[in-house]
Amino acid sequence: MKTIRWGIIGCGNVTEVKSGPGLQKAAHSALVAVMRRDGALAQDYAARHGVPRWYDDAAALINDPEVDAV
Repeated sequence: MKTIRWGIIGCGNVTEVKSGPGLQKAAHSALVAVMRRDGALAQDYAARHGVPRWYDDAAALINDPEVDAV
């Protein structure tokens, strides 16, 4: 089965303990990109959660060919 590569737009407090870790722990699922308007906070989130890409622009994440679902 193919792994679904997820991107999250808006990586705030809820994604710290719920959706972010859940997407990484679920079978055939990987969190590969996050977006937050504050780029420094997006970069920090990505670094702490092992997410390879971060964005401060939603369109850039949506158009990333390495992201299957948002």
